[in-house]
Amino acid sequence: MRTHVRAMTPHASAFSRRPPASAALTPFPPSALSAPFAPLAQTPYRLALGAALLAACACNARAADGAPTLNTTVVTASRTEQKLVDTLASTSVITREQIEQSQAQDLPTLLRGQAGVEIAQNGGFGASASIFMRGAASNASLVLIDGVPVNSATTGTTNIAQIPVSQIDHIEIVRGNVSALYGSQAVGGVIQIFTRHGDGGPPRAYAELGYSTNNTTQANAGIAGSFEDGKTRFSLDISRFHTNGISAQDPRFAPKVNPNRNGDDNTSVTATLSRKFGSTWEAGVRLFQSDGSISYDNAFGKPSDLNDTDARVRQISAYAKGKITDKWSTRLTVTQGDDYNYNYLNGAGNGNYHTSSHQIDWANEYAFMPDQKLIAGYTRQEQTVESSTKYDRNNRHLDSFYVGYEGVIADRHEVQATVRRDMYSDFGGANSYWVGYGYRLTDQWKLMANASDGFRAPTFNELFYPGFGNPNLQPERSISKELAVQFYDARFGLAKLALFRTNYTNLIQSLTVYPYTAANVANARVEGLELTYQGKIQWTGTDVRASFTRQNPTDLDAGKVLARRARQYGSFGVTQSLFGKFSVGGDVFYSGERYDTGGQHLGAYALFNLQARYDIDKSWYVSAHLDNVFNKQYQTVYGYNTLGRAIYVSLGWKQF
Repeated sequence: MRTHVRAMTPHASAFSRRPPASAALTPFPPSALSAPFAPLAQTPYRLALGAALLAACACNARAADGAPTLNTTVVTASRTEQKLVDTLASTSVITREQIEQSQAQDLPTLLRGQAGVEIAQNGGFGASASIFMRGAASNASLVLIDGVPVNSATTGTTNIAQIPVSQIDHIEIVRGNVSALYGSQAVGGVIQIFTRHGDGGPPRAYAELGYSTNNTTQANAGIAGSFEDGKTRFSLDISRFHTNGISAQDPRFAPKVNPNRNGDDNTSVTATLSRKFGSTWEAGVRLFQSDGSISYDNAFGKPSDLNDTDARVRQISAYAKGKITDKWSTRLTVTQGDDYNYNYLNGAGNGNYHTSSHQIDWANEYAFMPDQKLIAGYTRQEQTVESSTKYDRNNRHLDSFYVGYEGVIADRHEVQATVRRDMYSDFGGANSYWVGYGYRLTDQWKLMANASDGFRAPTFNELFYPGFGNPNLQPERSISKELAVQFYDARFGLAKLALFRTNYTNLIQSLTVYPYTAANVANARVEGLELTYQGKIQWTGTDVRASFTRQNPTDLDAGKVLARRARQYGSFGVTQSLFGKFSVGGDVFYSGERYDTGGQHLGAYALFNLQARYDIDKSWYVSAHLDNVFNKQYQTVYGYNTLGRAIYVSLGWKQF
């Protein structure tokens, strides 16, 4: 494993070792036959079980202290601030308290139990992880950090394994096609990560140290707060993660791989500084940087080969926001983003690439009447790829315009609508829309419906990678519809049942005959239901969270299930406080059988995790969690190992 200084030092290479990701080459490979909505009729007992769970909790419950409540606000669902229970798109929030309760070591683990989210990972901690939201391809779900996209320009995916959990304040997840709000790659949905920042109070420091199985160590420390009565706010967080890891690939499936452990080292930093001017204006800067050094396996090398990657993801942004008039609010953000990747074979350079992105985002909100808003914005993005592989073209730019409306009519009718135009310099333009309607039957019950048209732009690899790229590609298209019913009560919690369907056309995949280039040749459909609940049982004080998804992700051309998507998956978790100082909890994660890109069968699995925490005093605490209690052996990617039973212990401190 190399130092990060070396990671950022260019080296020569005859060719790049990073071809387009397999998911990008064959997004919809053959699997198993299914019929539209047939799975829904096959599971009445599961729905009855979910209904029984909700009924049992409904008798006597109240909102969880650390869970989203009636007053929780989000911005991702509409690009404006609104209460979580008022969103028309399916939205959920992971709070900082919930992150601490989960004791998740990395972001893939934290996201795995979320409704509509499936994770496939090529090994243990630090290994490349793919997100599938509501059955969409791994390059069709958008990841944002503080409003800025971090998806790779070359593959369209985001390596979420290199984003440290310790630096996250909260996460907002919007499920379903919202291309009209965020453009390309938001077909499956959006995961927006908000980093920790000063809250307006006096400066407070915090720190945590942890150790676990596979010689895994984790440490982070930070300070956040404000000066001058909250006018100047700041935060700084530094984290360090190391693990000896596990062997990423199983030699039984890939005899040529090196059976050694594949470790991960990561050092990350986030920093923010902001200043208020007058009563309505604010300006600030933000830095996010993650340096990783990861060992991986190559099934086509030699058993003695050592394969490593050094990577850096960095974002630097500055913003100014305020009110131009009493009704008109505006925000201007300028961002510089870099994605470095250097590969090594037996210590020698073996391919590299550097993707840079410059973005200007101007967002506006005009509240022309009470509960009535207009939104409008413009984004300019420029992307450049520098690589040891010579791309047929290495730069492009994007201009995007959107305008929308959000309002409440006669106290019962909620309306949201957005239209968008994206213009790419390399292939042309694309239009998209999103329209939603909600009707409040009572103060607790709400019916919702939305429809949308979206797109996914071809990536650099799909357009310009030598021998594979096709500059004549057109965007993938999608049309989505959703019906939902929601119930919220402060004593009960929040429950939602959604039915969804998305039809995909013009999908990009590799031709099956020479010259095997990318082409718009596939069609697919994903339809299903999603049940979510979160609340607290009043008489015991037990936090309860549950989600279940039943879907039918179908490759319409082959008549088979889309790769790496399960027809059913879900989670159930509880956390119980005891005597004011202890808390104990547990989670169950379940995923049904799936098929990989080559048609290989991946069996169903269930994982059981346990957590415990003891608050020594107001500042000090100790926590422990046992993951994969029954040491379940399973795969999310064919031939790749996953973590077995592991125990983690940590000691933390926070200033009061």
